[in-house]
Amino acid sequence: MRELIIQKLKEIEQTENIRILHAVESGSRAWGFPSPDSDYDVRFIYVRPPEFYLKLEKTRDVIELPINDMLDINGWDLNKALRLLHSSNPTLFEWMSSPVIYHQTEFIDQLQPIMDQYFSCKSGLYHYLSMAEGNYRDYLKGDIVRAKKYFYVLRPILACKWILRTHTKPPMLFSELADAELDAALKPAVNRLLDIKMNTPEVKEIPRVCEINDYLDQSIEKLRNEIATFNVEHRADWAPLNQLFLQTLLDSTTPISDGERIDLAAESVLRRYRAAFEELAK
Repeated sequence: MRELIIQKLKEIEQTENIRILHAVESGSRAWGFPSPDSDYDVRFIYVRPPEFYLKLEKTRDVIELPINDMLDINGWDLNKALRLLHSSNPTLFEWMSSPVIYHQTEFIDQLQPIMDQYFSCKSGLYHYLSMAEGNYRDYLKGDIVRAKKYFYVLRPILACKWILRTHTKPPMLFSELADAELDAALKPAVNRLLDIKMNTPEVKEIPRVCEINDYLDQSIEKLRNEIATFNVEHRADWAPLNQLFLQTLLDSTTPISDGERIDLAAESVLRRYRAAFEELAK
């Protein structure tokens, strides 16, 4: 499957006339608890030729390509990705932390050193708490439940606990979160559930695990109270993101499709923009 994914990414570069900067796996395969029949959720960040960003009309900033039932490929434009980073979008932080990488460029080396300054604890806490509450309410209230859904509640709860304790973004792997944040008394039950999740089909149903449900009830209520009084401030500077955006455009002055250099006037405008941002940053 990896070879097919890389092939599809190359095809997307050609047909869309883009340069893929970073491509990773998201979802259960990146979290470390895939089922035997889990699909592949590929996510990427891309950049278009610089003149594309000098147009006045609004243009689509996502590429969504469901390939088949087992493979889903979606990407965000660089402009969208950096704007979402400025607002501390938790999904983007997860993409950049994925242990399963299909394609990377020098872009990630430039992005990683500045990412942490854009992580907002409060944004992350509300994101993960909402995910835990929604999945628990929708999937784990019956007597018979799908085993996989437990991990779509457990993981965000543990992510919240990590953020409250460390004031940093949570790790991607469930095993790291569980080692650090899961109550020792609950680990045997979760490990049994993890074995079911990773060795049976996605649709596997089991009787509700009361021990785990009690933990989820108590944890969600406790997190609601703690997050309501959490007041760590977050201020993000646009300057590093502006610099990275312009530098990436300047590094992408050769379109993928024909190898010809972009219009020199457009490149000149970009260079003047970068000079202006550098002056403002002094």
